[in-house]
Amino acid sequence: QVQLVESGGGLVQVGGSLRLSCVASRRIFTIHAMAWYRQAPGKQRELVARINSSSINLADSVKGRFTISTDNAKNTMYLQMNSLKPEDTAVYYCNAELVTTNGVRSDYWGQGTQVTVSS
Repeated sequence: QVQLVESGGGLVQVGGSLRLSCVASRRIFTIHAMAWYRQAPGKQRELVARINSSSINLADSVKGRFTISTDNAKNTMYLQMNSLKPEDTAVYYCNAELVTTNGVRSDYWGQGTQVTVSS
């Protein structure tokens, strides 16, 4: 129902900045919600930020440093990451939540993009 293509990952130094992009194959207004998750080696996948038509949620660990936003005209969601720390190192995944007419929720995922923060 929706394809997600991520870009923007890479290697940055501590304190640096990076912007991730996720392009969706359909209009964002047709998507119930979108989110960024991350997964570090040996760790569970963690919700980083989520956005829908009425609210934005950020994980406590990234508040004040990360910003989630969308450009509806470009079908694109962004994650602006500032003041990066080594513990931000992970594979970052784009997520889309769809809800059918009969109320069934489903999740779709991008392939992931690697973010590495080094000293």
